Amino acid sequence: MTKISGLAVVGKKAKISEGVEIGPYAIIEDDVEISPGVKVWPHAYICSGTRIDEEAQVHMGAVVGHLPQDISFDVTKKTYVKIGKRTVIREYATIHRATKEGEATTIGDGCYLMAVSHVGHDCHLGNNVILANGALLAGHVEVGDNSFISGNVVVHQFCRIGDYCIIGGFSGVNKDVPPYMLVRGPSVIRSVNLVGLRRAKFPRETIHKIMEAFKVLYRSGLNTSQAIEEVKKLGQSLELDHLIEFIRSSKRGICKYKYNNTEFFE
Repeated sequence: MTKISGLAVVGKKAKISEGVEIGPYAIIEDDVEISPGVKVWPHAYICSGTRIDEEAQVHMGAVVGHLPQDISFDVTKKTYVKIGKRTVIREYATIHRATKEGEATTIGDGCYLMAVSHVGHDCHLGNNVILANGALLAGHVEVGDNSFISGNVVVHQFCRIGDYCIIGGFSGVNKDVPPYMLVRGPSVIRSVNLVGLRRAKFPRETIHKIMEAFKVLYRSGLNTSQAIEEVKKLGQSLELDHLIEFIRSSKRGICKYKYNNTEFFE
């Protein structure tokens, strides 16, 4: 049964499905679509162009779908935010809609965005991504499935973070983070995300291959192109193929193993 507080403000053109719960003082603008089982907590603000899939939650003070923080954005453009199934958006988190006509900032299924985290315009988060408190993603950031971004991490615009990565607290990221890696510090790869891979029940043989690939990429002294050729020799693996393709498609370059003072500020 749908439960909408009499103290909520819901636009007449908003599409609210059966089984939705909307708390007092929540604001739902026109051109919002909310699927069954969604809970909108008191004082949440859901803006025009937002689409929220089944059983998601938007907690107190969160703002979803507001105008992008892009001074060149044309406010007449119709853009969107799309929230996946069972995703939880906690207190005062903010998610901004895309900048290009007809496009969307997207959050996948089963994500968990903790309090005061921010997802900028045109970002794309995969499934089961966790943003801890105060994590900040600038515009056009991509985050792969099952990655964890710790508290007070800042990610530069246009960066990509691969699948099954973990970014340690207070880190700054201005390069692409290859899949399965752990970052701690300013764009510094420290190791393979062993805990994440084990929790995800990766086979031991697969984890071993990823660790060998890490050694080739970051401890062999080879440049990136040479390292990729050596990783190919480790044997056939969907995970290694994915790692290689991610690195090859990088436009910003990948995070390094050792931090260079000048590079981070270039």
